[in-house]
Amino acid sequence: MSEQPVCDATLDTCGLYCPEPIMMMHNKVRDMSAGQILEVLATDPATTRDIPKFCSFLGHELIHQDDDETQYRYYIRLTG
Repeated sequence: MSEQPVCDATLDTCGLYCPEPIMMMHNKVRDMSAGQILEVLATDPATTRDIPKFCSFLGHELIHQDDDETQYRYYIRLTG
């Protein structure tokens, strides 16, 4: 995917380490609806493992992820 998806909400977890980014994501998705897209920003390398597992476990779709030298970015489509 060359373009970043249009997001309904952004969650910035930069500077936080496991398990905080996942805990914050869990709380954020409770306030969102199925079909919406959440953008998650992170700096913890563990999120490259934890966020795909989070999505798989809860049935959400990780539609795109990318990273640069300083930050990871994830786009998650929520399911019902």
